[in-house]
Amino acid sequence: MKAMIPLLQIGLLLFVAILMFAIIGLEFYMGKFHTTCFDIATDEIYDELPCGTELPSRLCPNGTTCKGYWLGPNYGITQFDNILFAVLTVFQCITMEGWTEMLYYSNDVEGSAWNWMYYIPLIIIGSFFMLNLVLGVLSGEFAKERERVENRAEFLKLRRQQQIERELNGYLEWICKAEEVLLNEDGTIFTGKVTSVYFSQSGGRGGGGKRREK
Repeated sequence: MKAMIPLLQIGLLLFVAILMFAIIGLEFYMGKFHTTCFDIATDEIYDELPCGTELPSRLCPNGTTCKGYWLGPNYGITQFDNILFAVLTVFQCITMEGWTEMLYYSNDVEGSAWNWMYYIPLIIIGSFFMLNLVLGVLSGEFAKERERVENRAEFLKLRRQQQIERELNGYLEWICKAEEVLLNEDGTIFTGKVTSVYFSQSGGRGGGGKRREK
């Protein structure tokens, strides 16, 4: 969800660029992709390619004439007759899927002198720049998320180590107290034994003196 805000910003910028090129395409190519070569004898479509009536556009061969009405390339979807289809056509071009065919269709209609001035900036700005911005945002967000996960793992590892150290310190303290208790018990037992031996030896010496007096 955190990556959605920068992605929406890049998406808005991309949409503005697509809309700008779509409006330029409307000015240049509106209604230009609906003429093709028809056979004069049968009045059927000779080839489904745009054409023109004079140079430098593509001229029809002998026995055919350039006229309309033809739906256009890709069953009329690829065109600049209205803003909706223009946006769709520009989006197709910036995905670099079939943009060369669109360039060739435009050359067939208008000639090849100036069409590159529309399509080359479209590919450079739309495909190489705008779409790479999207990839850059995604890469940056993935890097941030990976760093966040690594930091959390380090924090959990450090907290676990601290917990283990506290537990070890508690065990060591308990062991030290137990050793003190054992030492105290050993000292008490040893003192009691020494006292018993002393009194037993003192009593033995006193009894022998009395027997000698008798």
